Amino acid sequence: MTAPVLHLSPEAKALLPAHVAIIMDGNGRWAKERHLPRVEGHRNGVESVRVTLRAAGEVGVKYLTLYAFSVENWNRPKDEVDTLMRYLARYLKNEIGELNRSNVRLEAIGQIYRLPEFVQEQLEKTKAALARNNGLTLILALSYGSRTEIVEAVRRIAAKAKEGTIEPAEIGEQLVSQHLYTGHWPDPDLLIRTSGEMRLSNFLLWQISYAEFVVTPTLWPDFRRAQLFEALEEYARRHRRFGGL
Repeated sequence: MTAPVLHLSPEAKALLPAHVAIIMDGNGRWAKERHLPRVEGHRNGVESVRVTLRAAGEVGVKYLTLYAFSVENWNRPKDEVDTLMRYLARYLKNEIGELNRSNVRLEAIGQIYRLPEFVQEQLEKTKAALARNNGLTLILALSYGSRTEIVEAVRRIAAKAKEGTIEPAEIGEQLVSQHLYTGHWPDPDLLIRTSGEMRLSNFLLWQISYAEFVVTPTLWPDFRRAQLFEALEEYARRHRRFGGL
């Protein structure tokens, strides 16, 4: 059995991705394997967020985007959604001290207005408490769907074209990118998906056009520093051609 990667190689440190995005999958299966309620998988997944965030910041990752709750997740049973929202609000409140010590700045993307009011209020409080930090930027994708994001961007661009503030000929990739939720940040260099599933699940479809993918069989509640570093090492071995040679 290969020993777990607990320290990055010099090569991986030199080729570190600036922006890592993670589809955190497998909470339900983790709980099912242990004959526990699904929500226990979500609860244990919080520790994976904490460890991953700390490790990413230590090695110098600048942006970490976590797919925390999709627009499709609203279709889950109400009890599960309500529990997830309570866990989210609790995380946002309880982690302020840890995030401040790690110099983490917090941002969020998605249809934030659909979140319960108590979650929205805590999200704003936490963002404000971390606003002066200038280390790793944690971007939580909440009530997020990439197709919805693109549609909303197109509507904003169309409205500006109708007003006459932009010409249709001016519309290009850069303009579209600027109107996405993520317009303030660089696109992800590396996308990690846990639990072994080979799909994108409506996540950052525009932004990951040239990202490197790493899929790990590890379920999210078991994802730790070793799995993150293994993904970073794999990223360093890739040759990113961006369509060239």
